[in-house]
Amino acid sequence: MKRRDFLKKAGVGAAAAAAATTVNAPFVHAKKKIKWKMVTTWPPKLPYLQTGAVRLAKRVEEMSGGQFKIRVYAGGELVPPFGSFEAVSKGTVQAGSGAAYYWAGKAPASQWFAAVPFGLNAVGMAAWFWGGDGLKLWEEVYAPFNLVPRPAGNTGVQMGGWFNKKINSIDDFKGLKMRIPGLGGKVLAKAGGTVVLTPGGEIFTNLERGVIDATEWVGPLHDYIMGFYKVAKYYYYPGWHEPGTVLENFFNKKAYDALPKEFQLMLDVATAETYNWMLSGFNADNGAALEKLISKHKVNLVRFPAKVLDQLRVLAGETLDEIAAQDKMAAKVHTNFKKFQKQVGIWGQVSEKAYYDVIAKKYSLKG
Repeated sequence: MKRRDFLKKAGVGAAAAAAATTVNAPFVHAKKKIKWKMVTTWPPKLPYLQTGAVRLAKRVEEMSGGQFKIRVYAGGELVPPFGSFEAVSKGTVQAGSGAAYYWAGKAPASQWFAAVPFGLNAVGMAAWFWGGDGLKLWEEVYAPFNLVPRPAGNTGVQMGGWFNKKINSIDDFKGLKMRIPGLGGKVLAKAGGTVVLTPGGEIFTNLERGVIDATEWVGPLHDYIMGFYKVAKYYYYPGWHEPGTVLENFFNKKAYDALPKEFQLMLDVATAETYNWMLSGFNADNGAALEKLISKHKVNLVRFPAKVLDQLRVLAGETLDEIAAQDKMAAKVHTNFKKFQKQVGIWGQVSEKAYYDVIAKKYSLKG
């Protein structure tokens, strides 16, 4: 072989090898395209919650060069909104999106991974998952259901809810019919209220017809979209029951384990990115929506009385201890959560709280 021909062929081979290792390297040996289905608990096109699931699917498809596609179905399109957990657990579909407190009836400990009344905020929850034992414990709770959970978003501190009567004392909760899930709902019940669980798409009608007297949902952005200001008189804050609500993705474990390792990593990375994207979006949009509710629609913005919050906090502590005492796994999660909250709370006192106390004087709030 002539030297010129040898170099030419060697150059082509080297270029091909380089291309194989630099362009879509993980997919060179892919045998077939993977197609999944994801079912959510959310109404169609609901910003950040449903659109977050759609965005996740798009990111995974982009990262995989089109080799891994996930088709997303809103609540009720393929299975009932609250049927997603069971559908993924059984392997009817491969993935789901929701909030862990929806599954309290299946696993009481699951509630701690969504929101704990007077518990951790969004930053604290992220620290517990990725800097503490939170995610490890969550995986342990979901393992018996053949599920792999991942934190997939956060709403930040929520609002206290929409009411058609004023809350002047803890006694005003007695007999109150309210849509409020999770541990917050257990606290409301302990205060004498009646918890009514309903999917997001049914809340407005139930509030309008008097099926419920009050509801919490998320915050100003979503509450404005849902139109609650049209059928409720008072908009309360702060969201003591959900100070940093985590949204979840959960995957059928058999389907997840069968994925190539790089595809598992794509799911994990895209989900973690969605967590930050969602929290950033809520923080960016809630202020503008709140201003619109106050100035344009003259919403009565009301702060829960300090005494009511103090009493709710006591009831929350009792509620958490009671639930933990009835379930071994819940007790394990509760103990770990309390320890971590104390750990980060000390730092929070001299960091975020101290800073917000300083800048709070600059802003005024009507209501």
